[in-house]
Amino acid sequence: MIEPTHETSNPGAVSGGVASLVRAEGAALFVGASLFYLIADAPWELYAILFFAPDLGFLGYLAGPRIGAIVYNALHTTVAPLALAIGGILVLWPMAGTLALIWFAHIGFDRMLGYGLKYGSSFHDTHLGRIGKRKPAAAVTSEVN
Repeated sequence: MIEPTHETSNPGAVSGGVASLVRAEGAALFVGASLFYLIADAPWELYAILFFAPDLGFLGYLAGPRIGAIVYNALHTTVAPLALAIGGILVLWPMAGTLALIWFAHIGFDRMLGYGLKYGSSFHDTHLGRIGKRKPAAAVTSEVN
């Protein structure tokens, strides 16, 4: 697990107690969605196969950090799985709810671990703070004549 550093290099990043609250909220979403999945009596093989599917959004970073952040964020907000669940209700497709629960669980799991929505500046810049370790600053050398 990469520990978020919660440095304030992102002016829009949460910190302190608010970051802890967002992580607790993520844990609640993960546990709640997983419990509803259990109640739905859906196949756990499907859960295991699709749990990390939203992380395929990382492929967006092949097109650069701005596009990568857009793709990643589209797959890591609760708006899309909620739309999927509602759409499934409207067209009477129960599998949509099953897929949405897996998706919600993944999003909650990520937030619980401190992975936030990405800024276009870098994969490491998230709304929960910077993830990963900072690269060591290059040593400044000067020649004395």
